[in-house]
Amino acid sequence: MNLPEKYTQLLLNIGFNEKEIQLYWSDLEKAYSNKSRHYHNLTHIKDMIASFETYSAQLQNPNEIIFAVFYHGYIYKSSKKDNELKSAEFALSILPENISFDKQLVFDAICATQQHQHNAIEDINWLIDFDLKILARDWDNYKIYFEQIRKEYRIYPDFLYQPGRAKALKHFLENEFIFQTATFRDLYEEKARINIEKEILLLT
Repeated sequence: MNLPEKYTQLLLNIGFNEKEIQLYWSDLEKAYSNKSRHYHNLTHIKDMIASFETYSAQLQNPNEIIFAVFYHGYIYKSSKKDNELKSAEFALSILPENISFDKQLVFDAICATQQHQHNAIEDINWLIDFDLKILARDWDNYKIYFEQIRKEYRIYPDFLYQPGRAKALKHFLENEFIFQTATFRDLYEEKARINIEKEILLLT
């Protein structure tokens, strides 16, 4: 998958010029390639865009959702709780004023990737599921995922990190569903719950 090409095509479609696009791509690539990012990096974006391409026909506003994919983790600091809000604000800040684009949808979609709760807007539910698909990987790949997350939170000692991570994972299990679309529930719900339960056992 050629991420710069997909990014360029998207921004051309919604009214950016090529010079702007080169600058914004360089900035985006730099943000996601920071050495502190072990999971929330360009590989994660590629995985989400692969899901987007599979299910784009289900979306009412595909341009807004793929734009939200690119920027949902633009700002990421493990010690902060407002990463999604700051990322959403930045994403809107670079959009041209006269663009024919649902800016509120972009903002709400990015913010929704914080809590991963069911949304009245189905496009946002798809974005949430693209973000969480990692939870249903085979165990070896899921293990790589949670080890990468641990590295991103390396400033915290185990006695703080482990109960915090376990609490966050239990929250997923307490919800009626992890995934927000019927399609992802059918395909991935059971596997995700098994993985999460196994990780919780390792943390406690």
